[in-house]
Amino acid sequence: MHMTLETDYAVRIVDFLAASNQKADARSISEGTCVPPRFALKILRKLVSDGIVQSYKGAHGGYTLARPGSRITLREVIESVEGPYMISRCQQDEYACTHQACRYHRIYAEISESVRRQLDSYTFSQVEPCGAACRSVKEQEKGKAEGCPGVDKRSP
Repeated sequence: MHMTLETDYAVRIVDFLAASNQKADARSISEGTCVPPRFALKILRKLVSDGIVQSYKGAHGGYTLARPGSRITLREVIESVEGPYMISRCQQDEYACTHQACRYHRIYAEISESVRRQLDSYTFSQVEPCGAACRSVKEQEKGKAEGCPGVDKRSP
């Protein structure tokens, strides 16, 4: 199991806004997080819809966190993009499991709840800011020290 790329991008966007502590336009967010502009806008719409990010319209518009980073958990951001965290599809209400006496339902439920609790224990003010310096180091390690590899920076 792993997070989707969209979820990784959403975490980067919220982290960027938490670290900047000011209004940022979509282009700045895209460039600061190495998220393609159209993808950033799509994710920002979800985050705004779920009350994690606040949007401002107009010439001086942009985005900020809807509340302090200390009140936004990693779980909220992940579930904003992916929906409720569940380790198995048999935990979904719409899934009709044909194994009435499945020994694993309880185990899957316990694991899922444990992961949700752990994700709830981290807020965006607790995680040490990484920002461009960390990204730069990671890119250098991969031999890609310039910019955001593979990201088309043209505005949408």
